[in-house]
Amino acid sequence: MSAKQNRVLIFGAGVIGSAYAIKFIEAGIDVTLFAHSNRFTTLKENGLQYNGKGAVKSIKVNVIDTLENDDVYDFIFVTVRYDRSESALLALKDNQSKNIVTMISNSIGFSSWLDIVGDRLLPAFPGAGGQIKDGILYARFPPKVLVATMFGEISGLVTERTENLAKLFKTAKLPYAINQDMKAYLITHSVSDIAMISVLHSEDKIIDEKTAKTRKKAHKITITLKTYLKAIQKAGIAINPSALKIVLKFPNLILDFFFMIWLRTKMVKDMMLPDYASRANNEVVQLNNDLLKFLNQNDIDLEIHA
Repeated sequence: MSAKQNRVLIFGAGVIGSAYAIKFIEAGIDVTLFAHSNRFTTLKENGLQYNGKGAVKSIKVNVIDTLENDDVYDFIFVTVRYDRSESALLALKDNQSKNIVTMISNSIGFSSWLDIVGDRLLPAFPGAGGQIKDGILYARFPPKVLVATMFGEISGLVTERTENLAKLFKTAKLPYAINQDMKAYLITHSVSDIAMISVLHSEDKIIDEKTAKTRKKAHKITITLKTYLKAIQKAGIAINPSALKIVLKFPNLILDFFFMIWLRTKMVKDMMLPDYASRANNEVVQLNNDLLKFLNQNDIDLEIHA
């Protein structure tokens, strides 16, 4: 399957959707972005604006705010936050496209998503990040050794569509990996997000930079992460990637030191505290609530002793 034969819809024009749109467009892939409200207007008037090596650039993109049921794409990428996942999938329920790639966190499994879109569902997780400031995208695509786009069938099988999706990422020169247990991967990743991002909030507001740097906050991440990883293992979920199991073997002191360094990074100071932590809080709260439900269904109660 040639990349130019692919017609791609990216449902969600935030950081992730915009970042992948740029890479796909630059590779010659036919891309449409679905956006709402102000973001739709901005994209329509100015194109997709992004920071490229210190200069603001713009790339033309086809953008829509209404999707017809017979407007068919080879792949629809859903790039919304977890707390908006079901409403996004409901909007796609009657569309006739056969492959819906959910580039979304998930802490409980796929049953509710499958109820909406059926076997069209292909779970994934983005290998990109960044922020949008004043309508301009500042994207980050870390090296593959650190993170890559992850996707795979719920069954764990490598199918024709996963191979076709892999070709799409190859064409766009985007690192990717096919994962045979996406449920475990997404739940494990959710645990990491819950531990690391929730600590940036206190009493329904973002903590200040000085508080973020304390050993107390780093230790809270350590204890929460270890407790949750042990809990999902008890629930029969494999830690995925398996390399993360090493966290359970490290002394708390070493992990505290590591997370203290992370809390002092430029990423946390300049992006996560003023921006991402606030936008991501609703997502992390729902991820946590759903994970606790999942663990409770497996008769596992969490006790976090800081």
